[in-house]
Amino acid sequence: MTISDSPQTTENLSSLKQAWRQLIKTVADLRLAIVLLLAIAVFSISGTVIEQGESIPFYQENYPEDPALFGFLTWKVILILGLNHVYTTWWFLSILVLFGTSLTACTLTRQFPALKAARKWKFYQKPRQFQKLALSTQLNVDNLASVNETLQQKGYKTFQENQSIYARKGIIGRIGPIVVHAAMLIILGGAIWGALTGFLAQAMVPGGSEFKVNNIIEAGPLSQPQIPQNWGIRVNRFWIDYTPDGTIDQFYSDLSVINNDGEELKHKKIYVNEPLRYGGVTFYQTDWGIAAVQAQVNNSPIFQLPMAPLNTNGNGRIWGTWIPTKTDLSEGVSLLAKDLQGTMMVYDQQGDLYSAVRPGMILDINGVKLKIHQLIGSTGLQIKADPGIPFVYAGFGLLMMGVIMSYVSHSQIWVLQEDERCYLGGKTNRSQVTFERELLGIIDSLETTKS
Repeated sequence: MTISDSPQTTENLSSLKQAWRQLIKTVADLRLAIVLLLAIAVFSISGTVIEQGESIPFYQENYPEDPALFGFLTWKVILILGLNHVYTTWWFLSILVLFGTSLTACTLTRQFPALKAARKWKFYQKPRQFQKLALSTQLNVDNLASVNETLQQKGYKTFQENQSIYARKGIIGRIGPIVVHAAMLIILGGAIWGALTGFLAQAMVPGGSEFKVNNIIEAGPLSQPQIPQNWGIRVNRFWIDYTPDGTIDQFYSDLSVINNDGEELKHKKIYVNEPLRYGGVTFYQTDWGIAAVQAQVNNSPIFQLPMAPLNTNGNGRIWGTWIPTKTDLSEGVSLLAKDLQGTMMVYDQQGDLYSAVRPGMILDINGVKLKIHQLIGSTGLQIKADPGIPFVYAGFGLLMMGVIMSYVSHSQIWVLQEDERCYLGGKTNRSQVTFERELLGIIDSLETTKS
């Protein structure tokens, strides 16, 4: 006796097989799949409600420890659990993998066997077999050829063996669930692939400037090949269209994709919901700001000063800067602007409003002539690469097709000719009333033909 043939080894192999079958049965359990699906839905909702990819000060300000949101949700909880980047956390990806495993196990252990069983020819050889069918009857038909022809006219595929007929149609309805599961696996795979290889970045770029993607907010462990290295973006111009009442109608960015030598590779004007796509990277128009102001004192060269956003405690957006009026920086004025329409407010050193000014106007202040030439706007871009999106879209398309296929009824009819009696019965997996009507129509057609 060899070791492999020993009773102990055989018993161990049997135990392993039994444990493996039990594991597959547990993983394929519908209840587990429902729990995992609910967990995915809950955490996806949390990723929608809780802002993703923001800075720590943002969460500290909006989710303080006292008072905690809902009594427990604080910025520390959000950071510890990774709720600030839900879709790339190890536990969310693990849930997706486990759900995909459950779908795969269910497909292999239930859907494929059901399809295989549906494709088999099942002939009834005894009249008593028709008693277990909810719909069955006896006909005075002495020729199976007419029965076979009638079933085929109704769209059934028929198989005959001696005096017995098996007919079926709608087997695509058995394929539908398999397609649905395959589609969901493709969607899950696309989501996981996107989380591992994609990245998210932001940039606030003044008009006329060039930049490369480097302000990465969130990136997967395999995202480095997706980040552009041999090309960048030039913001040719940024502007805003305003409505007659002064509110923003739309803001635009004229962008050029340029290589490392400055040569233009692609050119496009973008605005909200109309992004620029190049090299698998998408540039969305999401924000705007005032980057700088160009001014001139007396006959000095035109100089440019940066403008910074000021804290208004939620009462609108204002940008400001300080413009020196003396070379030793001992005197100057404050300039405030709330938009790019051109009207700016000038305050003296005492903080009193001195005048309102528009581009091109000259002010006499502090013994000098101050000319404001123009405001320089900056475009706020969200930059995103997600290689999993094509798989997700393909999966959703396949999912819709699979759902439609699943609604097709799989109907089966058996016929047995014995002496002068013809037994006929059938069943379906859905649309029972419709199937009953169809079966009654077949019976009426056969009786009419007989008479």
